Amino acid sequence: MKENDLLVEKVYQQARADEFIWQKAKTLGMSRKKFLQFMTVGAGIAIGSGLPRLRLEEPALAAGEVVKSVPPELFYDYKGIQQEMRWEAMYDRGYLVPNELFYVRNHTATPKIDQKTWRLRVEGSGVSRPREFTYDELLSLPSVSVIRALECAGNGRSFFESVQGKKADGAPWKLGAIGVAEWTGVPLWEVLQLAGVKRTAKDVMPEGLDEKKVRRPMSLAKALEEDTLLVYAMNGQTLPADHGFPIRAFVPGWLGAASIKWVGRIEVSEKPLFSTWNTESYVLIGSDYQPNPPAKGTIITAQNIKSAFELAWDAKMPAGEHLLRGRSWSAGSKIAKVEVSLDGGKTWQAARLREPNLDGAWVRWDVDWNARPGKYQLQAKATDTKGNTQPTSVPFNAKGYLYNVSSTAQKIVGGRAGKP
Repeated sequence: MKENDLLVEKVYQQARADEFIWQKAKTLGMSRKKFLQFMTVGAGIAIGSGLPRLRLEEPALAAGEVVKSVPPELFYDYKGIQQEMRWEAMYDRGYLVPNELFYVRNHTATPKIDQKTWRLRVEGSGVSRPREFTYDELLSLPSVSVIRALECAGNGRSFFESVQGKKADGAPWKLGAIGVAEWTGVPLWEVLQLAGVKRTAKDVMPEGLDEKKVRRPMSLAKALEEDTLLVYAMNGQTLPADHGFPIRAFVPGWLGAASIKWVGRIEVSEKPLFSTWNTESYVLIGSDYQPNPPAKGTIITAQNIKSAFELAWDAKMPAGEHLLRGRSWSAGSKIAKVEVSLDGGKTWQAARLREPNLDGAWVRWDVDWNARPGKYQLQAKATDTKGNTQPTSVPFNAKGYLYNVSSTAQKIVGGRAGKP
């Protein structure tokens, strides 16, 4: 396999799983096939002293709050540390999501970190010169700014229950766990180079300074990409505390969990790395998915294609002419077209796409509607330049990841005469 193949997280995760299987099978004196049988039948059982004990449950969320103001007219509140952007708040706004409106998905309360005493340690078998960086040292290095989307893997989770009648574990996100911002920081490769990254290095794993020390590995090839960053600014402002101050990783094209917040350590390894966040959490577990040892299911990679109206979920609007607006996105690709249905999917019409339409971000769109009194189901269906289209159904998974059916953009609108 070529190193560039590992830029794609799906390929990377499968390659690391294969290495894990071969290594453990040899250690235990088993064939690869026999080892897989043990993993499938004995889920959650440690086989031999070197096998990690895997559990199906996601790490429990700690009680806590975010730092920024999260008024109910702008956010849905889930356990304090998870805040979903309300789509109606984005109507008449520009391309980027303002920092104060950007969704929050934390595993713990936002930590308080002093930038004066903060240090970034880069270490592990994959570097020849382990070292520390201060905040000022990082800011003195060459910087890069990119406009990209960041999306939680569970965005759309609530629709497994409301549409399919199957409740998934986790915060009941609608479609507001997504945002597009301008991210500014130091290319990760600059820091790795200063630490003497070896040609034999395989994996790079940023680790947060939060209570749970959240961490998730990436391939060296992905870490060396020009737009894989150690971010210190968001939309031209100092990175807010809830979004990773003083430094967060930003790994475009991969699910949001890969972009670790509050980074204080980076491990560079000559061997494959695994963590709770790519073996127990952020994996697809269900009858339609197979275990992918050491993970308990199919490991989530990039996000998929979605659409959302800039409307409240149970919006009420006066009868008459309206300009319906929305946004569509697809990881790693531009949107080619968006179709909108005003009658629950019976008929469709093309929406107007508005520039910019950036790769790895989203596109804004709109459609005219002369609403008569009544109730309506509004749906949006996007297609990207690679031919990916929102499906009519998706298989259930226990943690409710990657729901992107076109009906996820549905709204119940009570058109009526007079003021709303």
